[in-house]
Amino acid sequence: MTVTEGPATGPRTPVIYLSHGAPPLADDALWPGQLADWSAGIARPRAILIVSAHWEAAPVTLGATTTVPLVHDFWGFPERYYRVTYPAPGAPELAAAVRGLLDGPGTRVHEAPDRGLDHGAYVPLAEMFPAADIPVLQLSMPTLDPERLLRLGRRLAPLRDEGVLIVGSGFFTHNLSELTWNSGPDQAPGWSREFDAWGREALADGDVDALLDFEHASPAGRLAHPRTEHFAPLFVALGAGEADLATQRTVIDGFWGGLAKRSIQLG
Repeated sequence: MTVTEGPATGPRTPVIYLSHGAPPLADDALWPGQLADWSAGIARPRAILIVSAHWEAAPVTLGATTTVPLVHDFWGFPERYYRVTYPAPGAPELAAAVRGLLDGPGTRVHEAPDRGLDHGAYVPLAEMFPAADIPVLQLSMPTLDPERLLRLGRRLAPLRDEGVLIVGSGFFTHNLSELTWNSGPDQAPGWSREFDAWGREALADGDVDALLDFEHASPAGRLAHPRTEHFAPLFVALGAGEADLATQRTVIDGFWGGLAKRSIQLG
């Protein structure tokens, strides 16, 4: 895969930020169908580059470029969730393209050739692209700083012209100490609703500055995200999809266990 300079010769591949849930997402009555419907409306990508809340590593690091076992990075679930597979092809050409975009003075891309996809990657992809026949590459989050992640996304944006679907995978609100497993899709505590509504409006207004300062600018920001790793992938998506910010749209909303599962598409 060669990243070309100049304007795109065809439609750019969109960028998405999705809330990825947990392994039991596969058993939800609503969510798998929402993800499948979403992917059905996206032209088949040549490859997928995904940044998940569940892999923080600095310097920025490329995951496996061959098919290796998944990272079952969760505990206390029924055994069947640990038997799930998602044998997507590796993406060595995409890895080379990412390295070409990110390598430079003061920045060196590292590699973790044995690092498989974690549940923030394979859980949603298994619903969106169940055939597991599209090459997938996972990229670490080298920081949780929103502005640095926004700049990272900007540097990755040319991949969109090469048919690469860039995915930020997190959760729009994420406070596991407040998780209520049996809540319905319209049930959520006030803090989760307030943050979700604030985020929806900030995205609709294209107010990137407010989003970057979400811990202070939003209602209940620190309660919605006691630690910010699940909101952080949004900034990679916003950077990569910045040119389409004015037309971003929410594709999935509602709640799961009281957590907001808002997911957006740019382009």
